[in-house]
Amino acid sequence: MPQAEGTASPLLLVVDDEPELRSLLAEYFGRHGYRVRTAEDAAVARRAVTEEAPALAVLDINMPGENGLSLARWLREFHPRMGLVMLTTASEAVDRIVGLEVGADDYLPKPFEVRELLARIRSVLRRTELGAGAPAAPSLASAPTLTPAPLATTPRRVRFGSCQLDLDERRLLAADNTDIEISAAEFDLLALFARNPNRPLNRDQIMEQAHNRGWDVFDRSIDLRVMRLRRKIERNPDKPELIKTVRNVGYVFVPSAPHA
Repeated sequence: MPQAEGTASPLLLVVDDEPELRSLLAEYFGRHGYRVRTAEDAAVARRAVTEEAPALAVLDINMPGENGLSLARWLREFHPRMGLVMLTTASEAVDRIVGLEVGADDYLPKPFEVRELLARIRSVLRRTELGAGAPAAPSLASAPTLTPAPLATTPRRVRFGSCQLDLDERRLLAADNTDIEISAAEFDLLALFARNPNRPLNRDQIMEQAHNRGWDVFDRSIDLRVMRLRRKIERNPDKPELIKTVRNVGYVFVPSAPHA
């Protein structure tokens, strides 16, 4: 990955109890311009993060001692802008769902192709780098399937019930103006809804515009992310007023919904 002169390469943290896999990924990512640290368990990973927080962590779910899901919760709590990619086995559907619920940006089942893992890491880093700098609005405005309002007419903050989404600073604010923890992927999804109020969006549109990669149309991760967002912005997540389900279509953001 090209780096501007004088800037350090992104640091990746690989956490896996398989030494051969750690060595393979460290060498492979290093050849592609990344700095890499490895950890054989969650305790070593926590110490490494304390010394230098990585741009992205690759976490194996099944590890002796503290598992990858518990580590992911800790990382998301204390480093909300860090990219998280979970490694699972093909049969761990429940763990993949939980991983997305705790804030993972992506997951990949084992065995995997290292080139695919690298591509997913780059995709997540592009989103998290946007989170640290300019807003992600240009990619939404240029989407061929959607026609959102021009950026100049988009308010700096968009109200979601008692919460506000700051499009410039990529923050979700509670009624008392305190920050609500939100991942880069969650922000992208809310920003997409904010720029298309009262317009039903199907999963194809959401996956294309809020994820920047060609996910399978049947992938349920969109539903999981919506469920997670509803817990943060809705008065009653079981009876959503702001992000409503449109049967056989997808979801729609209704900004006029009453919210005390």
